[in-house]
Amino acid sequence: MVAQLNYMQMREVFSRFQASEPAPKGELHFTNAYTLLVAVALSAQATDVGVNRATKALFEIADTPQKMLDLGEDRVIEHIKTIGLYRNKAKNVMRLSQILVDDYGGLVPSSRAALSSLPGVGRKTANVVLNIWWGFPAQAVDTHIFRIGNRSGICPGKDVVAVERAIEDNVPAEYQQHAHHWLILHGRYICVARKPKCQACHIADLCLYEDKTQ
Repeated sequence: MVAQLNYMQMREVFSRFQASEPAPKGELHFTNAYTLLVAVALSAQATDVGVNRATKALFEIADTPQKMLDLGEDRVIEHIKTIGLYRNKAKNVMRLSQILVDDYGGLVPSSRAALSSLPGVGRKTANVVLNIWWGFPAQAVDTHIFRIGNRSGICPGKDVVAVERAIEDNVPAEYQQHAHHWLILHGRYICVARKPKCQACHIADLCLYEDKTQ
């Protein structure tokens, strides 16, 4: 694991991210807090493009927990069967929808603990919903962020929780809101897993990765 960038280096990294993409957004399509929650839960081990393709028609007819329950598990499966692990995900969507109706009046809760307790919703999914829908500076660490955090020295950590804490502790406050979006997009399109595009990277001079590509 590489060392942590210092404060001034971190400030420079995120000022460059901000300059290149002032208002980054997630790539999943949604219309409200519930469809965002479902979309993020479905995106585990699947691409955002694939989830958007599968949920387009689904969300047109089932954009609330009760409508999803009324639709039924079999019809949900028909909509999402192109997504990996679709049967288990359909079960989770139905179970979390039932809990939202029974325990939360059909509303999506705005606490990490409550969200994380829902079937198929882990800490990462909860943080995405908290960040995107409610504007909390929650940090959702996925495989991209874990990889580049440790590769670059931006937010090193032995596991996703440690990386999350490294972001919270070391990214300057004014960049916290969009930090995970910038990092995800950077990992998805520039600092890719097998051969990072170091020549196209606007933070390459600050990055601590020793095996930069030519």
